[in-house]
Amino acid sequence: HFMSGYTAKVAGTEVGVKEPSATFSACFGAPFLVWHPSKYAELLAEKVEKDGVHCWLVNTGWSGGAYGEGKRLSLKYTRAIIDGIHHGDLESAEYETLPIFNLQVPKLCAKVPSEILNPRNTWSDKAAHDRQANQLAQLFLDNFKQFEDGTSDAILSAAPTPSN
Repeated sequence: HFMSGYTAKVAGTEVGVKEPSATFSACFGAPFLVWHPSKYAELLAEKVEKDGVHCWLVNTGWSGGAYGEGKRLSLKYTRAIIDGIHHGDLESAEYETLPIFNLQVPKLCAKVPSEILNPRNTWSDKAAHDRQANQLAQLFLDNFKQFEDGTSDAILSAAPTPSN
C-alpha cells in the first residue's frame, strides 16, 4: 500500500474534478524519489521492525457507497479513531481481516459506530461494494506492475487479491 501511494482525486479538493478518480504516486511522493520505490518500502519496514512501531491506515475518505450515494467519512469519527490509536486502545482491540486487500480492521473503537469500521458494512448494496473493491484491487495490481522488478517476494505477496 505504501509503495502504491493510492489516493483519490475528489471534487472539492481538486480543481476541475467532478467525480472521484483513483490515482497513485509511489510512496506518496513519486516526483521526489531517487531510488526504486521498493528501497523506500524496505527502509520503512526495517525502521518499523527495529523500533516496534505500529502502523495504521485510516480511511479519511469516502464511505457508504459509490460516488453520489456515499459520503466523506465524518471528521468526528476520524478524530475518534486517531484518539484510539494515540491512547493505545486499538493495540488491544479484536480485529477482522478484510478480504481482497488483506487489511485488519478493529471490530470496536470508542466513539465510533462499529458498523463503519468495516467499509463493506457501510454500503447498502454489498454486491456493489464487492465489485468496487475488486475494481480498485485490480487498479492496484495494474499500477504495481511497474515496480515488480526489483521488489522482494515479501512485498509482492502483500498485493491485493481480487476475487473476480
